Amino acid sequence: MIQAPLQSAPQAADSAASLVSNLFQSLVTLDLGGSLLGNLLMSVATIAGLWVLRRITLREVERRIEDPRVRYRWSKSTGYVASALGAVVVVAIWFQGIRSLGTFFGLLSAGLAIALKDPVADLAGWIFILWRRPFDSGDRVQIGEHAGDVVDIRLFQFTLLEIGNWVAADQSTGRVIHIPNARVFTVPLANYSAGFEYLWNEIPVLVTFESDWRRAKAILREVGDKVAADLSEEAAKSMRRASRKLLIFYPKLTPIVYTSVADSGVLLTLRYLCEPRRRRGTSEAIWEEVLDRFAAEPDIDFAYPTQRALLGRFTGPGDAPPLPGGVPGGVPGGVPGGVPGWIGDPPA
Repeated sequence: MIQAPLQSAPQAADSAASLVSNLFQSLVTLDLGGSLLGNLLMSVATIAGLWVLRRITLREVERRIEDPRVRYRWSKSTGYVASALGAVVVVAIWFQGIRSLGTFFGLLSAGLAIALKDPVADLAGWIFILWRRPFDSGDRVQIGEHAGDVVDIRLFQFTLLEIGNWVAADQSTGRVIHIPNARVFTVPLANYSAGFEYLWNEIPVLVTFESDWRRAKAILREVGDKVAADLSEEAAKSMRRASRKLLIFYPKLTPIVYTSVADSGVLLTLRYLCEPRRRRGTSEAIWEEVLDRFAAEPDIDFAYPTQRALLGRFTGPGDAPPLPGGVPGGVPGGVPGGVPGWIGDPPA
């Protein structure tokens, strides 16, 4: 068995250094439309310069602006601009051999459209969101079955802070939902905030047939005016602004009470304007006021589903006791033809 002579440590170090030097020299002399090292340095310098410029801009914005929404928009906008400029400059550096940069982007986009259908659709959705503005950061929206406040918009998805679901009255659940941008093309989108900045909310109040429903209706109207009437002027201004872009018009913006009849009593429905994020708070204030006012009215009672049994013997329709509200009694025994009988269980 013949063994090769072992190299000393200094000789091994010299060999390794010579190998690295030769490899580095080979990379430097490699021509890819220009010096590899030069292209690499120019690319790094471009990216670093754009990053520094963006950081300086954001620091100046944070120093002068207190509104977090404006800061967020500046952060997103400068990020998009820096990324786009960096991509264009780096591509121009590394692909100098391609005479027409448009040809390169055309071939690239055609390949991406075939191989990456969904991401391309999400990118188109992002462009649509920025261009048409169906919603903006901070808006409350519902898209498909999901609803929430928009907290972030990115190239391929936007993020909602969820409301509703198992929580009543459009309150936050605390969950964060990421939705692909392409969904804006395929499912209905509702914006709580854009255009007309208020919502119509309705509170149904059911009183018995025996109650003084006219007095109850007057109380509801007073409560509605107390809680929501101050919004009417602001809502009118908002409607005038919205009517410049959309055909939105309401002849009446003050609270109103509608009357109808339900199975268990008279249904009074209070309809009023409220801000999207104050629907639960205004509803609570109205209900507390209504409960206090109705408690002081002996002629007003809340209605709820009940069953009434009338026991007694009678021989004709005129003998049946009247139902609540003065309605005449029913057919004897519940059998057409006036056959004597019983209503309810006969006495023992």
